[in-house]
Amino acid sequence: MKLKFVFATGAAIFALLPGQAFAAPLSEQEATALLERLNQMEQEIVKLRGQLDAVENEQQQSRKVAEVTKVDQSKKATSIKFKGAPEIKTADGWSFKPRGRILYDFNNLSSVPSTINIPGEGFSNEARRVRLGVQGSIPGGFGYKLEADLLDGVEITDAYLDYKTDGLTVKLGQHNNFQSLEELSSSNDGSFIERSAFTDAFGFQRQVGVSAAYQSGALLLQAGVFTDNIADLNDGNDSIGLDGRLVFSPKLGEAQLHLGGSLHWKDLGDNIGSLRYRQRPLIHSVDTRFINTGNMAADEQLTYGLEAAIIAGRFHASAESHWAKVIRSGLANPTFFGGSVEAGIFLSDDKREYKGGVFKGVKVSNPVGSGGSGAWQINVRYDRLDLTDKTIIGGTQDGFMASLIWTPVNYVRFLLNYGHLSYGNALGIVAGAPNDYSVDVVGARAQISF
Repeated sequence: MKLKFVFATGAAIFALLPGQAFAAPLSEQEATALLERLNQMEQEIVKLRGQLDAVENEQQQSRKVAEVTKVDQSKKATSIKFKGAPEIKTADGWSFKPRGRILYDFNNLSSVPSTINIPGEGFSNEARRVRLGVQGSIPGGFGYKLEADLLDGVEITDAYLDYKTDGLTVKLGQHNNFQSLEELSSSNDGSFIERSAFTDAFGFQRQVGVSAAYQSGALLLQAGVFTDNIADLNDGNDSIGLDGRLVFSPKLGEAQLHLGGSLHWKDLGDNIGSLRYRQRPLIHSVDTRFINTGNMAADEQLTYGLEAAIIAGRFHASAESHWAKVIRSGLANPTFFGGSVEAGIFLSDDKREYKGGVFKGVKVSNPVGSGGSGAWQINVRYDRLDLTDKTIIGGTQDGFMASLIWTPVNYVRFLLNYGHLSYGNALGIVAGAPNDYSVDVVGARAQISF
């Protein structure tokens, strides 16, 4: 570009010279005029060269900015964050994250008095949950989750597609219905190694269906239509149920309050005659159920419950009650009850998290490896399950429990549990057990989740 500029300048100079300058010598006056023209041209050339240099510098800067911007945009286009496992996100709305958990338990059960010999006594251990899956988002507000438990073959836990917009979430596939605060809170984040007795006894589990949840401020409304668990669909079951849950969760200063209620109706369809409520003695590795209704002829199931909880700094407390009514043709309709009250406090500077109408895990403020000792929490619970009503004598269970939880770093926990469980109206439920007796259980768990 500079060479072209020199040639153009030379041509302009020759064009300015009078034709006679090459034919005869210049006079003094003509020579002076020509010199002035050359001086003016030199000044113009200097000015033009300065402008050219400025243009070239500006172009170079623009190219550098463009290259930096391109690199920055490339960085923003795809990001990878670590949340127990790598989560990959793109600028156009795609994301992908592996997820899973491993929970391993070591337990012991002893009868009170020790002269009673009942099944399940002594030491036992098991892999409580081993799950792997993926979750992520899809452009347009869509998302997905697929997770399976690998303990006994491959058992699907969650398998759904969802859509979110302006506080509304719609889900289609297998997922949790809306039966209880503790049931909806992840087993990774519970205060004890097992949930309250009624959640398992009344058959709470994930089911295939379609649901919608709408949250506006402190108000959360959830409702859905569900059939059976995906593992039961191949058996030709045709049950169908309706679920609804309402939650009010305002802030009281720094404290988080939770108040809720739920209602559930189910037509048992092909399951008529196979409805049964029963429960283990807190620890899952003991397969004996000391409280058990046996199979009941039933057409429909109606359950309803109340929830309350508070998180205030290191302290939390929660209470739930749930009733299960069995509707039977030509027979009395028994109603069974389950409920629990618990309280806990962190010994470290940590707190229990809460979001979207459920409890969440602790975010360790001083993790091990960074100069801290992790999060330490103690909890106590009273747990009641009554499976005796009308003509059904399934027994009663009263549990008095305590737990110690150490979370050294996020995604890793160790739990130590003790439970004293007292049984009544239990004659004949377990061979060799009297009508009224007690058991002591100790359970320990190591877990990692991501």
